[in-house]
Amino acid sequence: MAISTGDTLPDAQLIRMGADGPETVSLAEIGVGKTIAVFAVPGAYTPTCSSAHVPSFIRTKGAFAAKGVDTIVCVAVNDPFVMKAWGEATGATAAGLHMLADADGSFTKAIGMDFDAPPAGLIGRSQRYAMLVDDGTVKALHVEESPGVCETSAGESLLEEL
Repeated sequence: MAISTGDTLPDAQLIRMGADGPETVSLAEIGVGKTIAVFAVPGAYTPTCSSAHVPSFIRTKGAFAAKGVDTIVCVAVNDPFVMKAWGEATGATAAGLHMLADADGSFTKAIGMDFDAPPAGLIGRSQRYAMLVDDGTVKALHVEESPGVCETSAGESLLEEL
């Protein structure tokens, strides 16, 4: 069953690259007492993710901050090495977005957002979505019907919820 508005976001142990290598990050700790925007992509370096989804959150980061969003988190079922390189390549890291790996897909599965697209080589990946989470509770959730589209899950669309 997929997560929906009003649900509590399950805690997840995601991975990022720290100064000494991969480190575990608690999604619950990132969001405790805060409003965060979480968006997920089917895969780092994939066309729509790189040319539309991540850039939409880079463009809107200041507007989100002005409306009280403390943090923007990008999640992908990839490893932390790929997420670090992709964050640097897209400018997401420089913009202050948190690029977190759901390496085994456990968070993605826990919220019911996993999917497979064998023709594209995507197995056990995340659907494209964006959500606003206030102190652990999902306040808005925008899920794309097709993984190759970034409209309802774009930063500008989620920003309209605030």
